[in-house]
Amino acid sequence: MNDGQGLEIDYSKAAEKIAQCVKDYLEVSKANGYVLGLSGGLDSAVTASLLVKGVGKDRVYALILPERESSREDVEDAKAVADSLGIRYVLTDITDPVENVLKMFGENYNTADRKAKGNLKARIRMATLYYFANRMGLLVAATSDRSEFLIGYFTKWGDAAGDIYPLISLYKTQVRGMAFFLGVPKKVAEKPSSPGLWPGQTAEGEIGMSYGEIDQILHLLVDRQEPIDEVSRVLGIPREKVEAVWRMVISSSHKRFKLQSCGV
Repeated sequence: MNDGQGLEIDYSKAAEKIAQCVKDYLEVSKANGYVLGLSGGLDSAVTASLLVKGVGKDRVYALILPERESSREDVEDAKAVADSLGIRYVLTDITDPVENVLKMFGENYNTADRKAKGNLKARIRMATLYYFANRMGLLVAATSDRSEFLIGYFTKWGDAAGDIYPLISLYKTQVRGMAFFLGVPKKVAEKPSSPGLWPGQTAEGEIGMSYGEIDQILHLLVDRQEPIDEVSRVLGIPREKVEAVWRMVISSSHKRFKLQSCGV
């Protein structure tokens, strides 16, 4: 496998371009600022950092929205990111609304379908973000990156919903590089990616391959439109893995929708 092929970027220029994008979009919208969900993970930390770079810490708000199964460590990491950036945040537990929706269908929190419950959590978080945004005259910044968006690794109308998408042109490995460039706390910058919808969940574990592989495959398949056999040959990755990534792209096409993006 040829690590990093075609994925090298100038982080300084990319950060400046995204920061200018979020600044320009805020000015056009006449909103008061941005709000995002801060999870304690990589993507939300980088998104918050770029928002602050673009519009300043006084116009960026964060909501930290754990529930019963959330990692306490993630909550502390989210608070640390907010404190390091000097942004205001609201910390509130969403267990009650999750349980209330489950009860509407006669289901118990502990025995409900794990995936359906996880998606419900993501959608309640997004509804909470939009309530806060409406109340404060803000825009919601989504935290999805290009890797997750292309393979459909997100909750439709949940964590991928937003008014602007600062990371949508950056692959996961590039987001991690951006985190180090921007000075995101090292613990968060190095943390394995996870939607945090249930205990022990990791993105790479659930997908079945590393983002290093996924990103290179996506770059060649989608950006350069190379055939599967050529991608396998160039990267030295088994054809089965390349096919698996392509199936994820195709099967998740219904989850992608028109959005305001920040290109690099």
